[in-house]
Amino acid sequence: MAAAVRPRVVRALPMSRSIAAVATSVSHRPAQRQLHHAVTPHGKGGRSSVSGVVATVFGATGFLGRYVVNHLGRMGSQVIVPYRCEPYDVMHLRPMGDLGQIIFLEWNGRNKDSIRRAVENSNVVINLVGREWETKNFDFEDVFVNIPQAIAQVSREAGVEKFIHVSHLNADIKSSSRYLRNKAVGEKEVRNAFPEAIIIKPSDIFGREDRFLNYFANIRWFGGVPLISLGNKTMKQPVYVVDVSKGIVNAIKEPDARGKTYAFVGPNRYLLFDLVQYVFAMAHRPFLPYPLPHFAYRLVARLFEISPFEPWTTRDKVERVHITDMNLPHLPGLEDLGIQATPLELKAIEVLRRHRTYRWLASEVEDVKPAKTVNV
Repeated sequence: MAAAVRPRVVRALPMSRSIAAVATSVSHRPAQRQLHHAVTPHGKGGRSSVSGVVATVFGATGFLGRYVVNHLGRMGSQVIVPYRCEPYDVMHLRPMGDLGQIIFLEWNGRNKDSIRRAVENSNVVINLVGREWETKNFDFEDVFVNIPQAIAQVSREAGVEKFIHVSHLNADIKSSSRYLRNKAVGEKEVRNAFPEAIIIKPSDIFGREDRFLNYFANIRWFGGVPLISLGNKTMKQPVYVVDVSKGIVNAIKEPDARGKTYAFVGPNRYLLFDLVQYVFAMAHRPFLPYPLPHFAYRLVARLFEISPFEPWTTRDKVERVHITDMNLPHLPGLEDLGIQATPLELKAIEVLRRHRTYRWLASEVEDVKPAKTVNV
């Protein structure tokens, strides 16, 4: 339908889709969209109400993604889940929202038309796309720079109100880790493409499906626990996955969050040695640490990289594990979004119980001495 004064092309969407209508401007300015009446906020809250949020969550099939989708679904949001995997691999996300509120859509990160189709009806876009190791199809530059840049650019052109990009606390262009260097470049490119983007910088995230506490618990198959300098030169401040998820959802609600960068960290800071020792104590496994030279650790990791299956560790993972978490007090954090950070000691058992033998399966958490902390 053409307007009389300014020519605009307006595409009307069926009410049954319950998503925001899109008004695509002929000019190069971001589109101005009006909220479809079907997603006008109403109800008492909860999954059967309507929050007014229509969110596209890229990377929803990953570790953090399932928690974000769950929190969005529980507050009555409609969630578009772009996926590249088998349809059966995303079925665990379907019951996280009310009937018809979780929408699955195949996408291709290298195709802007595919990205545009995923974001064109959303007022919030969240980028959680990540990868622990590089493959021949997608290296870290693709995953952390090119794809986020494309998503941010297309979201800006589509008139998305809020764009949230998840990076890493230790993202640094001068880092010894290729993973963290590309994370830093990705932040810059996202900020250039979408100046009002909200950037989240969490530390290492722990939870049931994590690759942090589970990674350390599985080190026992080495016949001990190899650590560079016995872990006495590395400090970690891990954050609970539910806190990160709640922080992302609260950033959507927070009107002053636009253009800000948040640092999400846990309440306690640990030496890596003390942290791994606590992991083994909680799992009731013998803790046998031994120092391994940096070059030797990287050589072992290189052997794992040759595996055609998911590598247990990589050379870049070795670097990341032994990098001290940054202290960024100048950035707002979880507290600024109304979240009280959860201590590791309260939730570690949820992750580590499965690493116990049958004899210690029901052992009390209080039997384990808390890990030593260091001053932040």
